[in-house]
Amino acid sequence: MDNSLKRASKTLEFDKVLVELKKLASASITSEYIDQVEISTQYEVVKNRLNETNEALKLIIAKGEPQLFGIVDIRSIIKRTEIGGALTAGGLLQVSDFLRVSRGLKTYLKKDSYNSDEEVKLEYIDKLIEDLYTDKRLEDEINSKIISEEEIADDASRELLRIRRGIVAKKDSIKNKLNGILSSHADFLQDAIVTLRDGRYVVPVKIENKSRVKGLVHDISGSGQTAYIEPMAVVEANNDLKELYIKENLEIEKILKELSELVGETSEEIKSNQEKLIELDFIFAKARLGLNYRANMPKLNREGRINLIKAYHPFLDRKIAVPIDINLGIDFTSLIVTGPNTGGKTVSIKTVGLLTLMTQFGLLIPADEASEIAVFEKVFADIGDEQSIEQSLSTFSSHMVNIVYILKNVTPNSLVLFDELGAGTDPTEGAALARSIMDFMLERKIRCISTSHYNQLKIYALTTDGVANASMEFDVDSLSPTYRLLIGVPGKSNAFEISRRLGLPDEIIGEAKKLLSSENIEFEDVLQSIDEDRTKIREYREELEREKADLEKENKRLQSKIKKLEDQKEKILEKSREEAKRLLLNTKENVDIILSEINEARDKISSENSKKIQEAQDLLRESIKNARDKSELEITKAANPIREIKVGDKVRTSLGNLATVLELPDKKGNVLVQSGIMKMNMPKDSLTRIDVQEDTTKNNTRRILKNKATNVKSEIDIRGKNFEDAKDIVDKYLDDAYLSGLKSVRIIHGKGTGVLRQKLREHFRNVKLIKSYKDAEYNEGGDGVTVVTLK
Repeated sequence: MDNSLKRASKTLEFDKVLVELKKLASASITSEYIDQVEISTQYEVVKNRLNETNEALKLIIAKGEPQLFGIVDIRSIIKRTEIGGALTAGGLLQVSDFLRVSRGLKTYLKKDSYNSDEEVKLEYIDKLIEDLYTDKRLEDEINSKIISEEEIADDASRELLRIRRGIVAKKDSIKNKLNGILSSHADFLQDAIVTLRDGRYVVPVKIENKSRVKGLVHDISGSGQTAYIEPMAVVEANNDLKELYIKENLEIEKILKELSELVGETSEEIKSNQEKLIELDFIFAKARLGLNYRANMPKLNREGRINLIKAYHPFLDRKIAVPIDINLGIDFTSLIVTGPNTGGKTVSIKTVGLLTLMTQFGLLIPADEASEIAVFEKVFADIGDEQSIEQSLSTFSSHMVNIVYILKNVTPNSLVLFDELGAGTDPTEGAALARSIMDFMLERKIRCISTSHYNQLKIYALTTDGVANASMEFDVDSLSPTYRLLIGVPGKSNAFEISRRLGLPDEIIGEAKKLLSSENIEFEDVLQSIDEDRTKIREYREELEREKADLEKENKRLQSKIKKLEDQKEKILEKSREEAKRLLLNTKENVDIILSEINEARDKISSENSKKIQEAQDLLRESIKNARDKSELEITKAANPIREIKVGDKVRTSLGNLATVLELPDKKGNVLVQSGIMKMNMPKDSLTRIDVQEDTTKNNTRRILKNKATNVKSEIDIRGKNFEDAKDIVDKYLDDAYLSGLKSVRIIHGKGTGVLRQKLREHFRNVKLIKSYKDAEYNEGGDGVTVVTLK
């Protein structure tokens, strides 16, 4: 990495950002890798790094965190298998975890569920993940045979299972024999227990009785009171047990060797995952840091443009910090920031420098997504009190050492940051040096930001093309900085005003003003005037923005209201169409009943009347056909609209159906009428009065209803139907049941998944005919049947 970038990283505290980044890595090996990654000066490299970080951030938001456990340095483990060595149980489990994290990442990438509506488009991360080697067979082989670092599964092999069963049987045999000895020699024993010494089962015998128990003495207690004797009756059994343990260890070594050979067969593929997994862990760590900083990906350019919008220094508390807007390299290449001490000048230029380094490292930055940053070849920063006690250098000398280094190494594609350029020496000479250095930067069009108190530099920025002023705003009334950075306006020192408000006598301030040159006084007066005008402009702008926001809010409210009304209008029309269709279906059924009765009665009447009936029947069919052919609900003006109207009048609507007037016309001329069970608002001029003769249809209607009452059943079976089909069938059935006078009906929908039952009950809440509904009794269908009570 270039030396200027190393020095700038230290000065701008980029190393602290890396400390935060390492904490977010899942593996310690990734932390070591982060130390090796350098700040890039290559545009394409920086672009790719930012894109992969941004992709990872979107994936975390959309799919949650990937499981990055098990990333370890696998190289030494794999190398052992390549030279024919056997791995320990722990080493094999590490291989299994290593393979599992690779497989888990592929599963994570293919995961369909999203926490956000936007699907993440991948260009960088998917290639890394897709290239990972996975071996589920080897994973399962290891995990089925190894339980933990200390335990191998009994069924890892048939031989191991046989040996372990033999061990259990032999242990039981030994314990049974020893329990018999404990019973028969109880008086000679210190305790009636069986214990182990050197892997062999023994009994504790009182030292004075050790000759009474035949066997081998394996140990004497520390007190000398107890001898641990292996009775002769179990010596051979203990020998057999020890032999079984030796066989068990040999079989375990054989199992580990076989598994290690399997790992060795795919060693190259497993090793290839190492760098990819570390790289992925690094990328997702960068994304997590971006989440913590509430960061965005800036736009990149090669032209040296910086345009930070609402940018924060990452170490400042976002709750109290004020974001800055700053640009460079667009209309000017040099920027001079002025203002009082503690006003935020140093933090502002540190923010520019640190966010530039973060971008070139591949990190997202805490700034608006419309922000733009250039990729620089070198970054220089001379910031802070650089006084060197070891080298006996003053503050000015230390700064000058840095400046000399910068001037020797700077290139046209560099970013240079000076804090209090020319300070620490005689103001006149310091200002002259500062201007000369700024001229050096300007002539070479080097991107440069400098903070200063010198009026000479303020005037220099005002009068020189390519250089701009900026200032940190200061509230004189509260004697506190606002930390707002204002581009294009030089800062006023405010020394006299601050001193006056702090209590310095006016006579001293007056004498001090006399010591200033007239040019300085005039310049300060101009700055004060500019500052006052700027404050007024800002207040006007803020007021306009508030009014604009209020207008936009009101506009959105009105738009929402209009949309809501349009939606309601469409719903009302749709409902009317559905009601009309349902009414048409009911009418058709009624007509079918009438025609059926006519056919039955035809044989009983004269031929002349039969002819008239036939004509009426044809006319009725034609009317039904015309009504069915209409795809839309059409409300037209009647040929002879009703003139005078009162509640209770019998009318015919332009739709052709008979209705009763319920309410007089409203202001819009709409009349509320009822036709059958349907109420609707109809324009007055679409209604026609009917005569008494026409009203005789009441008798026919009563007969139809009576006929329906004898035909409508008290239950309907809709099992096997989807909701949309079932809804239409049930609605028609409920209408018929209501008209026939039924008070309670049963809807048989079955149990199944419960979806049809749930959706029907949600629909029942909006059906006005229904008074209540509930599950049927357990012995009558339970929750597979809904009992509906009609009004």
